[in-house]
Amino acid sequence: MNTSLQTIDSLSPGQDLNAYIQVANSFPVLSVEREQDLAHRLHEKSDLDAARELVLSHLRFVVHIAKSYSGYGLPQADLIQEGNVGLMKAVKRFDPNVGVRLVSFAVHWIKAEIHEYVLRNWRIVKVATTKAQRKLFFNLRSAKKGLGWLNNEEVEAIAQDLDVKPQTVRQMESRLSAHDAAFDGYSDDDDEQAYQAPAYYLEDHRYNPATELEDSDWAADSSSRLQSAMAELDDRSRDILQKRWLTDSKATLHELADIYGVSAERIRQLEKNAMNKVKKMMETR
Repeated sequence: MNTSLQTIDSLSPGQDLNAYIQVANSFPVLSVEREQDLAHRLHEKSDLDAARELVLSHLRFVVHIAKSYSGYGLPQADLIQEGNVGLMKAVKRFDPNVGVRLVSFAVHWIKAEIHEYVLRNWRIVKVATTKAQRKLFFNLRSAKKGLGWLNNEEVEAIAQDLDVKPQTVRQMESRLSAHDAAFDGYSDDDDEQAYQAPAYYLEDHRYNPATELEDSDWAADSSSRLQSAMAELDDRSRDILQKRWLTDSKATLHELADIYGVSAERIRQLEKNAMNKVKKMMETR
């Protein structure tokens, strides 16, 4: 057993997948009695050696589950690594007093981690965010009988079987049939393919000359009306607004109160009255 432990320490699925699988399969399947003994040692005494043996004896099971997700085009080694994370979480939470085998308990944790990895990495844009979409993502492929689009009867049957809305089935089918594309094209595209990239035909609304001119005219007009309205205020009210709102270092009510020899509340009243006057004058111009 020690030789196997040393071997697995020096391997990871990403380094040599075949060698990893061979070593993972070399660990013996635990008997019910041995599994219970190890689980009790971990559960009651936090025995890390027991946890280690429980994990190693179930690595072959993770490999088996990870192979069922090979159709998503993701590295098998990464799927196994994520499954191993789920296995370790399951071992940590496994209660031997419940009366089930670890493999039955761990399958849910292993699949959950792999599911999260597939959803994060299968597409640049997330294809499944709700619970119903996630359910469809992992079941729609197997539910489809052919490569073509689903007909109405098939959509209704799948929706009923998975307890989702027919519209959700259609949306997920469309997402699974789509593909990611580089916005600027790919570096190895030839001239004919390069101009098919979205960057060459999608309209950019950020720099509309008409909109920019309209915004510029509006800003200039607003500034002009503000200056005209400010000019009609008395000197004190104009100074209060300028120092309170039209400078980088804005004065406080108490600072202006000291300048004009009145209370801060009086400055606040003068400021409010001046603001109302400016607003009315700008609206009538």
